[in-house]
Amino acid sequence: MIYDYIIVGSGVAGLNAARLLPKDKKVLILAKMLPWNSNTFWAQGGIAAAKNKDDVELHIKDTLEAGAFYNNYEAVKTLSENSLLVIDELIKSGMQFDKDKDGNLCYTKEAAHSTNRILHSNGDATGRELHLFLLKHISSQLISESTVCDILLRDGVCYGVSFFTKDGVQKIVYAHNTILASGGFGSIYKYHTNSTADSGEIQGLAVLKNLKLKDMQFTQFHPTVLKGTTFARKPLLSEALRGEGAFIVDENNRRFLFDYHKDAELAPRDVVSRSIYDYHKKTDQQIYLSFENFEKKAFKQRFPNIYANLKDLGYELPFEKVPISPAFHYSMGGIEVDLNAKVLNCKNLYAVGEVSCFGLHGANRLASNSLLEGLVFSKIAVETSLKDDFKIDLKNYTQKEILYTKTKPIDKNIKDSLRRIMWDSAGIIREKSELKKALEKVDEYLKEDIGRMLHLRLLCAKEVLSQALNMEKSLGAHFIKED
Repeated sequence: MIYDYIIVGSGVAGLNAARLLPKDKKVLILAKMLPWNSNTFWAQGGIAAAKNKDDVELHIKDTLEAGAFYNNYEAVKTLSENSLLVIDELIKSGMQFDKDKDGNLCYTKEAAHSTNRILHSNGDATGRELHLFLLKHISSQLISESTVCDILLRDGVCYGVSFFTKDGVQKIVYAHNTILASGGFGSIYKYHTNSTADSGEIQGLAVLKNLKLKDMQFTQFHPTVLKGTTFARKPLLSEALRGEGAFIVDENNRRFLFDYHKDAELAPRDVVSRSIYDYHKKTDQQIYLSFENFEKKAFKQRFPNIYANLKDLGYELPFEKVPISPAFHYSMGGIEVDLNAKVLNCKNLYAVGEVSCFGLHGANRLASNSLLEGLVFSKIAVETSLKDDFKIDLKNYTQKEILYTKTKPIDKNIKDSLRRIMWDSAGIIREKSELKKALEKVDEYLKEDIGRMLHLRLLCAKEVLSQALNMEKSLGAHFIKED
């Protein structure tokens, strides 16, 4: 059987692509874990979108400024101009966004935005509401707990993928079009806010298949993550909290961020994260997020999930400050694609969302542009693929199936070591000497008798380290101590 489409990933980009495809297409979605174990489901803040045509230019300007003007201008323009269309289509299809008492859409503000333009749903559950909406509106076959271990690529044509089932059996599926929407690689860091499914294996496959990875040195660290939990995925405290009045203080209740930037908590994420890191290192003081500007009833109504989750952990908001620290949040880099979301030099392979890169986010992503990116460019990928109507011919794919071992006993210790290495060497502030040591260690691990999936993670990590080392000047989220 040949599917019309294989979609790797079950977050916003993958599910929206499946939703928009004609119902007569045979579509297979491969989800690495259960479908709701994705960054989309956990997203709290909202969806950034131009409020109207007059706001498009300002949204473009804010995105470019946040990205340190390293962005691909045409990609940014495409994102913002299409934002009005995709939001309007979502609403007409039944997606519910929060409205005021007069029935108007509610927009909030987040860091580095010049105006209120963030749409939200059910308070602080935008990602979950969007994810559930998309799942409800797809009819595609979906296989959970399926881990892609190979891309079947020959002469610029993708014939499908090979994957491990939840029972560890390796299978091959073929398709006329393949859309990669597998997310980023936060799980290769010790401290992160990502789904544990996001561990960079598809980026590692890109290395093996000679698909270019672009801007991998630009990794964003979210400044306000709850400190002190034992969870692998650290609880995020949404940017919207600071946009609506929460602020960052030290043990003496001092708002020290004004020492670093005039916008304090509302400066770009890279600035806030580095400032917290630097201040803590200099003073050894604990850093907190304060909610004292909020009234309890309004806080519970606007941020019901954050309120409930932190209450379960013993915090009574908005009356208590909570300890925070930065953690890995997002990768601006990924598999290089053109403005149609097509992987370079490929005829029928697409990449959308965090796994992809065409320079949209530049050196640092503007808050809440990620869900919008998934919506806009999944739409463009679908439209392009339908127009191209490419068909594979299996007679042209003569590669014999290669059987891999998914995991080996040695893997766990190396994975734990890799997380520490990436946090220490490719974290918020980097040093060339530490990057070189990390690269040497990763190369050592790649020579070990390890499982296929760890091998792919290590290749992804190596690319992050290599590109960080090759960029000698600091820019945006990449901050390196210069000799």
